[in-house]
Amino acid sequence: MKKKFLEAVAEDIIGKYGTNLARIAVVFPNKRASLFLNEYLARITDRPIWSPAYITISDLFRQNSNLVCADQLKLICDLHKVFTKVTGIDESLDHFYGWGQLLLSDFDNIDKNLADADKVFANLRDIHELDDVSYLNNEQKALLGKFFANFSDDHDSILKQRFLKLWSNFSKIYHEFNNHLETQGLAYEGALYRKVVDDETVSFPYETYLFVGFNVLQEVELKLFKRLKAEGKAKFYWDFDSYYKNDEQQEAGQYVRQHLSLFNNELEFYDEEGGARSEEELYRQFETPKDITYLSTQTNDIQARYVSQWLRENRRYADGRNTAIVLCDEKLLPSVIHNLPAEVDKVNITTGYPLANSPFNSFVNILISLQTHGLDKSGTKYRLRNVLKVLRHPYARFISDNTQDIINDLAEHKLFYPTREYLSQDEGLALLFKDLKASSNPFSLNHQPSTINRPPSTLLPPPSSLLAWLTDVLRFMGSRIEESEDALFEESLFKTYTLLNRFRELTDAGDLETDVPTLQRLIAQAFNSTSIPFHGEPACGVQIMGVLETRNLDFDHVLILSCNEGNMPKGVSDASFIPYSIRKAYGLTTIDNNVAIYAYYFYRLLQRTSDATLTYNAATEEGKTGEMSRFMLQMMVESPHKIRKAALQTKQNIAPRKRKEVVKDETVMGILNDMKSLSPTAINRYIRCQLLFYYNNVAGIKEPDATDDDSVDSRVFGNIFHLAARRLYERIKTADNIVTKAAITDLLKHKEVIEMAVDEAFREELFKMKDSRQKPEYNGLQLINREVLVSYIVQLLKTDARLGDFRVLGLEKEVDSKLRIENEKLKMVNGQLSVGGTIDRLDMVNPQSSMVNGQWIIRVVDYKTGHQPTQQVASIEEIFTGDKLQEKHTDYYLQTLLYSMIVRHDSELNPQQLPVSPALLFIQHASANDYNPVLSIGNEKITDVEPYYKEFKERLTTVINEIFNPEIPFSPTTVTTRCTNCPYKRLCIS
Repeated sequence: MKKKFLEAVAEDIIGKYGTNLARIAVVFPNKRASLFLNEYLARITDRPIWSPAYITISDLFRQNSNLVCADQLKLICDLHKVFTKVTGIDESLDHFYGWGQLLLSDFDNIDKNLADADKVFANLRDIHELDDVSYLNNEQKALLGKFFANFSDDHDSILKQRFLKLWSNFSKIYHEFNNHLETQGLAYEGALYRKVVDDETVSFPYETYLFVGFNVLQEVELKLFKRLKAEGKAKFYWDFDSYYKNDEQQEAGQYVRQHLSLFNNELEFYDEEGGARSEEELYRQFETPKDITYLSTQTNDIQARYVSQWLRENRRYADGRNTAIVLCDEKLLPSVIHNLPAEVDKVNITTGYPLANSPFNSFVNILISLQTHGLDKSGTKYRLRNVLKVLRHPYARFISDNTQDIINDLAEHKLFYPTREYLSQDEGLALLFKDLKASSNPFSLNHQPSTINRPPSTLLPPPSSLLAWLTDVLRFMGSRIEESEDALFEESLFKTYTLLNRFRELTDAGDLETDVPTLQRLIAQAFNSTSIPFHGEPACGVQIMGVLETRNLDFDHVLILSCNEGNMPKGVSDASFIPYSIRKAYGLTTIDNNVAIYAYYFYRLLQRTSDATLTYNAATEEGKTGEMSRFMLQMMVESPHKIRKAALQTKQNIAPRKRKEVVKDETVMGILNDMKSLSPTAINRYIRCQLLFYYNNVAGIKEPDATDDDSVDSRVFGNIFHLAARRLYERIKTADNIVTKAAITDLLKHKEVIEMAVDEAFREELFKMKDSRQKPEYNGLQLINREVLVSYIVQLLKTDARLGDFRVLGLEKEVDSKLRIENEKLKMVNGQLSVGGTIDRLDMVNPQSSMVNGQWIIRVVDYKTGHQPTQQVASIEEIFTGDKLQEKHTDYYLQTLLYSMIVRHDSELNPQQLPVSPALLFIQHASANDYNPVLSIGNEKITDVEPYYKEFKERLTTVINEIFNPEIPFSPTTVTTRCTNCPYKRLCIS
């Protein structure tokens, strides 16, 4: 087995320093390697060991400073204050947040590379003064000259002027910001590092510092290394391979070559004869035989699913910590976790899980919306939509056990504006719907804040109250967690609480002054830049990690996922307020450094492995070209390894979707025989799809009610229209049921009466208010629906006014007809079935408006608030033929014709046997003067249904007999396009 780097380091430490390592500090680039090294030290000797101190390079700086590194949120809040003070630019904090991150990064870059901020931010207007600076070498001057050439034009653009204005203030911002932080005992990381290395009085307490596995070093680190080396306190262990270290063209060895010339490697080896340095086996591993495979895929998901197969191959999972899955794209983590095989009993995850991807992100957003957009003007009631979003969230169960009961009760009673008192049914709900005592002046900033997402007429709670409430809710959730709860949930809860509590502390301290909408956007940005750490034993189990976590560690088996160009090297944005040429000239970090850094990570990860599989997404999507990493291409061209290439494809066998029929067994027939009536809607369901009829009318599985407080669905909308129209016509008809044109014209002059009727219909149909004195509270969308309904009623009245006077025979008139079911096997009493329903309006119009042999004509009028179908029914047969039935409401024909047939042969409704005409009155299309709602068969208007009666009844009887025939199963429709939006589509597929 190949010796690992940390194993060799442990042997060297024991060999040189023995087992008493109390006065030694081992310094790593990150924390991960310390447990591995500690385990190797324990293995080497059978004697007790006084372990060394393990610290990171960051800890080394921080332990030797009297300043504290502030968190980024505090830094950006303070930087925003300094920025607005110096520049006079009145920018809101949430808009500045991105600028602040960029500017903070530039300041950090300057300090970590010990650059002179005043010279970096020299005023470009006086750029000619740089001609005489002796501190720049020729290369630096050439680089600056290339950049400044862009500003040689005498004509100053607006962009240039704005850039120069900002640039000229950066030096002042830099100094004032550092002074502002220092008075609080704070600093950002770069400033703290710089103060430590510039302070000659700093005394480093350990006798020896062992720097292990470093690669790129910034100037502050170089200066510290040199200082400790000069004091005789520093030793260095470099991790590299001769393959890329000895090749001057290999960027992977760029920094190792530089550092070895300054700091000797403690793992140097000498031959026995001449004492000349030779590189031992440890540093000659990259070119040893390896099994390397490149796998191209078409999706990232395929790569994640391949994890299970890869771990099972050759039982790689059994090698535990010697097996690593490296994520170049850390967004793959959830998919990778879900695809771990059952054989993997232990796993260690060191890459962070994005907090923005956790359900807490949405939960916090809907909580904030509940106490802002979700409150009505009174501040005592909540909008139903916001309440339901919270109660239906999966994490609501950690607040109350009564959430589902409240959801059901809200739906049953149509409480669109539930009160705080009603909702506060237990301790958790009382906290959830707590009164945050809205401030009358919630905007604390002097400038006018952005109006994006701001409730237009709601008093918002003070930010401090909102944050205190959010943290209280999270703390309450934490108190209800059971021991068996998901660890990811616990970590997400803790991280969310910590983040929001930090916002609260900054707000209470006056460091964060903002309004609620801005605060919400700041929280969203903080979520996007925060990761949830996984805690575990790094030296145990299969390792899942990001690229940076692989430093100092060696594995026998490596799977590198999503090794695409842009991920490896990481496509770090080169965004900065400091132009590239100036950064390059002053020795600041640029994107060029990034390529060399990732080249080292890539080759170092592979140098001691025995088998490696690298996958990449070859598909072009989301602006990415689907290219493998440049390092993969480089290995194919330059390395001695024979690389196997393959494509990873899904092997899904797509089984045909079989829709199963339902046999009419005794249970089904029992339900059918108990039916006493059928509606036209039920018959239409059967014609469209027999399974649709079965699930709805036989099995009793009803479609969900989609109504919420934001909208009025089409069914309720139609019901409100029908009820309002009925009330108005009952109001204006005479004692002998005549509606006169004059009465309609007068009603149209009094829109308030129409609005009152619509409000009454809303109260009864939507809000389910029984007390007529109660007034419905409309939200925005409901108000829009109300206005539309009022306009529809007005249009109906105008259309009817063109009829002249007419007689109302019935409003919401129920009709039915008894049909005999002719089948000996049926147990139905007398073979009788009632078929019928409710006619919206049954009227009789005068000969002037509808001339039919000089007779009055009875109309069966069905109001329709939707769109009129574009195609007409060609024949009676088409109405009863499922595969010919059009999708756009031609099923209305069956209903209206059925009612018309019943009326035509009903001696009470039509004693004079007058012609009966079916009419579908589509309100949206009724404004034309020549509009005629009477139905047509083909191109012929149905002025009387009698000529169609015999065929219609025969076909209707045939369909009904088929429904009740036990020999004929319920079969699926042959028109599969109807299945797309069917609520039962998952039930009927086997």
